[in-house]
Amino acid sequence: MDYNNLITDEDDVIFIEDDVISIEDDEYQPKDDAENAWKVLVVDDDKSVHDITKRVLDGFVLDGKSLRIYNAYNADETKKILNEHPDIALILLDVVMEEYDTGLQLVKYVRDELKNKMVRIILRTGQPGYSPEKEVVINYHINDYKLKTDLTSEKMIVSVVTALRSYKDLVSLDLDRMGLRKIIQSTPNLYKNKSFRYFINGILEQLTSILHLDMDAIYCRSSGLALSVNQNRFIIEAATGDYKEYINKDINEVLADNILELCKAAITLKKTIFTEDGFASYFNSSWGTENVIYIKSNTILKEWDIDLINIACSNISIAFDNMYLSMEMDVSHKEIIYTIGEIAEFRSNETGFHIKRVAEYAYLLALEIGISEPEAECLKIASTMHDVGKLGIPDAILNKPAKLTPEEFEIIKSHSSIGYEMLKRSNVKLMKDAAIIAYQHHEKYNGKGYPQGLKGEDIDLYARIVCIVDVIDALLSKRVYKNSWSVEEVIKYLQDEKGEHFDPVLVEIALKNFDKMLKIQSEFKDE
Repeated sequence: MDYNNLITDEDDVIFIEDDVISIEDDEYQPKDDAENAWKVLVVDDDKSVHDITKRVLDGFVLDGKSLRIYNAYNADETKKILNEHPDIALILLDVVMEEYDTGLQLVKYVRDELKNKMVRIILRTGQPGYSPEKEVVINYHINDYKLKTDLTSEKMIVSVVTALRSYKDLVSLDLDRMGLRKIIQSTPNLYKNKSFRYFINGILEQLTSILHLDMDAIYCRSSGLALSVNQNRFIIEAATGDYKEYINKDINEVLADNILELCKAAITLKKTIFTEDGFASYFNSSWGTENVIYIKSNTILKEWDIDLINIACSNISIAFDNMYLSMEMDVSHKEIIYTIGEIAEFRSNETGFHIKRVAEYAYLLALEIGISEPEAECLKIASTMHDVGKLGIPDAILNKPAKLTPEEFEIIKSHSSIGYEMLKRSNVKLMKDAAIIAYQHHEKYNGKGYPQGLKGEDIDLYARIVCIVDVIDALLSKRVYKNSWSVEEVIKYLQDEKGEHFDPVLVEIALKNFDKMLKIQSEFKDE
């Protein structure tokens, strides 16, 4: 029986003492599973009330969902069920049970202690003298008040339908609020991949909430900015509900045939396609990426829903364009910094892979000592400019194959101060970090380095990290003035200089991860 359009011929008073229909099972088990059913809690100390309620609501279906009825006969049982099932949609609550106001105290428990504002509460009483309607409605957060003697089967069903629809609307509004909060929270960091997925999940949840659809949804995009061999692949980048496990997978590998066909049709026709089971919306960005959102629906979409979806997807496309622009600017920024570092290295006749290896070594050690991933990434980029000051050193000295004179060595040493002067004026954190690294990466832990003669932890941590990885790569590499050292020689040097040239903690971490560093070296070999 579907009560979306209520039709009933029964209009008898159902709460009577005679001819009670007895149902032995304490918990009514509907055909639908609990996840796809409205949860209703019946609270009354009279078993006949439970039995008749089950009889009247037998076969109840609203919006494609049946009922799952839970039964409680006192306050303790009620509290236990409410704690175990916070998603109960409706409570049919008796007033007089152990005490004359047990039901009213339970209302306070639900609203004040459990902080549950969603569940709809219908008070049913056979003794109105204990709880006058006007007083109860004013003083207690209930949603309806019924006398058992006035509650016919039709009126009861109407009350249940009204309460459940109200509950559904409240849940939808709450989901909409949570989805909007996710979008707002992701806005400051849209260029980050992690934040991008958070942003998309917010959009999916908001769409499913506004349209009262299922929570099963996916977002995927093509590798439009990748190599041509990947341009025909669509990867799921965000998902909700049952599709969460499919994130980072190709749609061809995981989606059911009917959903896959719908998504592919949207891609081929380059438009939104609607079916009885859901819709797939296609849109591309000005940066060349193709995007698809699929959302499952348990109801037939109305014309207004379709218009809303089209408007929403249009706005989403604009948001993606802005996000891709931010990502592109971030990549360009990093490439410019890396290129500046390469120029400095090329002037000294050393391959640009030196700064690439130093950056990867620094990132590895930073993570190993507990620096956060964003900070480690910042260090990785900033480290590429550790020798930018070499741009101010004459070629004849910088690339001299023979041993430097004391005067020439003093000029070489000045590259630390030159690099610092070049970078210190920036207000960007990454550039400030790069300035300190350029200035201090030749300081020694024992205080015998240059240019300031700093000692121990007075030397910036980033500079201490770059100091050790710069030396390790220099020793492992062939230069115009020397051959490369063996792995054994480098390890012995690190052990000998522990607490002298290098931070002893960083030496231990470097030795512990030396195999990983050698792997990085092999991946970025000098040409």
